[in-house]
Amino acid sequence: MVSDFRLLATGQTLSWVGNGFQTVALAVAVVQAGGGAGDLGLVMAASVVAMLVCSLFGGVWADRLQPQHVMVGSDLVRLAGATALAVMFLGHGYHLALLCTVAAISAGAGSFFSPAMSSLKPLLVPAEQRQRANATLSMLQTGSSVVGPALGGLTVAAFGAPAGFAVNAASFLASMAAALLLRVRAERGPHESMLSEMRDGWREISQRDWLVGGLFAATTYHIANGVILVLVQVVAIQRLGGASAAGFIASAEGLGGFLGAGLGLRFRPRHPLRAGWLTLMLMPFWALAYVWPAVLTAVLAGAVIGYAGLFFFDVAWETAIQDHVPHRALGRVASWDYLTSFLAMPIGNALAGPLSRAYGINRVLVACAAVLLLAALSQLAVPGVRKMTRTAAAPAPPHPAEVAETFG
Repeated sequence: MVSDFRLLATGQTLSWVGNGFQTVALAVAVVQAGGGAGDLGLVMAASVVAMLVCSLFGGVWADRLQPQHVMVGSDLVRLAGATALAVMFLGHGYHLALLCTVAAISAGAGSFFSPAMSSLKPLLVPAEQRQRANATLSMLQTGSSVVGPALGGLTVAAFGAPAGFAVNAASFLASMAAALLLRVRAERGPHESMLSEMRDGWREISQRDWLVGGLFAATTYHIANGVILVLVQVVAIQRLGGASAAGFIASAEGLGGFLGAGLGLRFRPRHPLRAGWLTLMLMPFWALAYVWPAVLTAVLAGAVIGYAGLFFFDVAWETAIQDHVPHRALGRVASWDYLTSFLAMPIGNALAGPLSRAYGINRVLVACAAVLLLAALSQLAVPGVRKMTRTAAAPAPPHPAEVAETFG
């Protein structure tokens, strides 16, 4: 890997670990201040709404400016937000409206960061190393999602929630520093109107059957998975052993994700997207394990297997986008991709309660597992998925001379 990629990986790993501190600190701070589940739900809802509103705009700006500049701006806003939360709770002040506002602004800034990073990554390594780079970042992010909350819990328990927010703020500072040191530059052309550039991003999607099919399949998949993610928590707590069982399952999911990303690091199939959709078909086994045999060991095994398939798919999908979408539109295409998740997952979460009350948890889990399977299976009928090969020519990144100089 080139030095710029190592720099990005280091900065992002610190940032991902810091996000784990934020997750723990926010929940503890709200509950200890007397806010309870209602207030925490409002804060989370404000974050989701902000992500929905800002996602497509983030993609446009990622394609207008140097992506690392967008990332620095996003980190700066989130640094200010985390610092504000630390100061608010350090002073024993609790203002729900202010908390929701800060959470929304920070989440909106995050919607600018993700497309910018998607645009930046393919510039940091040669085309033949993109899958390895994506898999490496996926492994680091998965490991951070385990380490971060664990360290965050210990820190918050010892020093209080403000310390957790302070660590998160410092992690954004580290991410900013890494982005500022990156030397690679992307070519940027003249700007059009915001709506015109958004439409151009969708036009790039509509010209590729594997992208259109993938986004619609992902929307369907995320609605069903949103239902599953709520119901399996209920099953774990009520039938499989309570909080300890939920913790073991979360660890198994993290292990599976790590193994799946590791597979992406080593295994480069000739038909990467076809292999990705095939491995995604392992996820229904995870959901069905809660129904039969409905014992903790089976669920743990299903979590490892299912999440390994999911994370391998993520690596294959992201690499396919980087290889087959022109770099000038990569941020906008990525933002449309993120938007499907932001829209679909909360819908599934909201449907979980009514569906389970009407039909029972087990029936709903089986039906949603079938939806997961069909969403993935349907993509094997898409010509672009079947024909795409690892050896297919990828669009050359802009400014090859500058990029080559960076690699040197």
